[in-house]
Amino acid sequence: MAAVPDLLALLPPPVMFFALGFAAGLLRADLSVPEALARALSIYLMVAIGLKGGAALASPGAAEGLWPALALGIGLSFLLPLPAFLFLRGALRIDRDTAAAISGHYGSVSVVTYAAAAGTLTTLGVAQEGFMPAVLAAMETPAILTALLLARIGAGAASGQPRLNAGKLAHEVLLNGPVVLLLGSFLIGFLAGDPGRQQLAPFTEALFPGALCLFLLEMGLMAVRQLRAGGRGLSWGLVAFGIVMPLIGGAAGLLGAQAIGLSPGGVALMAVLSGSASYIAVPAAMRLALPRADAGVYVTLSVAVSFPFNILVGIPLWVKLAGA
Repeated sequence: MAAVPDLLALLPPPVMFFALGFAAGLLRADLSVPEALARALSIYLMVAIGLKGGAALASPGAAEGLWPALALGIGLSFLLPLPAFLFLRGALRIDRDTAAAISGHYGSVSVVTYAAAAGTLTTLGVAQEGFMPAVLAAMETPAILTALLLARIGAGAASGQPRLNAGKLAHEVLLNGPVVLLLGSFLIGFLAGDPGRQQLAPFTEALFPGALCLFLLEMGLMAVRQLRAGGRGLSWGLVAFGIVMPLIGGAAGLLGAQAIGLSPGGVALMAVLSGSASYIAVPAAMRLALPRADAGVYVTLSVAVSFPFNILVGIPLWVKLAGA
């Protein structure tokens, strides 16, 4: 009987709500979350994560280990697209632009997956480094640069590929709404310190688990919608890639975080980050930079395959392996 509570501890209510949304979508239940509410919940989660992370970093000694963690996160974001690209091009014969776009997704990060993991650790009472939101933000962009380099290498000047507008791309990447909101809230939390944390605790801490439940319910419904809309373009090889690549990235993050001495909570979060796949910043950048890439493939693969896998399997797996 003890196995049941142990299992439920690794599948806290927010993750169960994602499973509920996914199941309701598969069964075509008459269930939906208003779009305005989903957007409001997304904004709330970014603000709460940023404020809590900034306030935690402001406490004495909290920045210890920040720079190694940032270096590890940025390095993983730069490098993880490489094996993904080689496999997609070599084994699955995906065209260069689409393979590069997919690869960029699997080097960057999913903010919602991170939020779910942070919520799981909070439910379990596991401490985590306060600077991890900064690592999250730093891992958004490097994979995009790697993806663009991979798309250009060997393409040739005669390919007819449109010239990249660096200004527009930089605007999309660096001024992406979630990134600005996360970093801005992080800075406010840092400047406000512990007095600000105590003042905002009813907003950032008491409401967070319930808001995350509602948001993940909507994400479960959305994953099924995306799967139905674009799933016909996914081969079994791509589906397998969408499951195996998060395991490869997560394992790299887990081992790297243990090597630099992060706490079990920090190790779990680094594994979750490196095993996640972006579906906000990277799709926006890829639509601008690689218009010939098949968005129906790279968006569907990230949202409808890897995201559910990471929420339902990846987070419990990395939390357990990290010893959190």
